[in-house]
Amino acid sequence: MSTQPERGTTRAPRWAIWLPLALFLGFVALVLVGLYRPADRNVASALVGKPMPRFVLPPALPGRPGLDSKILANGKPHLVNIFASWCVPCRVEAPQLGALAKAGVPIEGISVRDTTENLQAFLEENGDPFQRIGADDDGRVQLALGSSGVPETYVVDGKGTIVYQHIGDIRPEHLELLLAKLKEAQR
Repeated sequence: MSTQPERGTTRAPRWAIWLPLALFLGFVALVLVGLYRPADRNVASALVGKPMPRFVLPPALPGRPGLDSKILANGKPHLVNIFASWCVPCRVEAPQLGALAKAGVPIEGISVRDTTENLQAFLEENGDPFQRIGADDDGRVQLALGSSGVPETYVVDGKGTIVYQHIGDIRPEHLELLLAKLKEAQR
């Protein structure tokens, strides 16, 4: 028996034996990086830097004004908060919205898929920082804003342009940032 390869055949290079193992280890490394550095799951609005979409929402509560997007272009910056009585994080952010309102920040509310009774109970329990609350019963305005859920808050400058989007509930550590964004929006 001869140890020489047959004539006309070629022998694979030695490194080719290790290629499947190297590919497998590369795949494992990619999976581990993905597990330890997960992607951002928030969906940012494409409207930041653009005018607020036009809308007119009826009042969410009797005897209170609804919300017309025209009011957001009155020369003063506003916070527009999308919330709902059924939203647990909305209860968490209620004290921070109250603090912002006490500091003189105009806060406009968009109540999403809610009932008058539930909304009234929510505001009685958690405080009412809103100047106006529009009822977005079908979620159309929420979708037009590119909102990914509730709560979500937008800083709108005096010209009606969205300058900042805060996804999720407002916590005490976010107040300074929101006040800074509102101050920037005054320019």
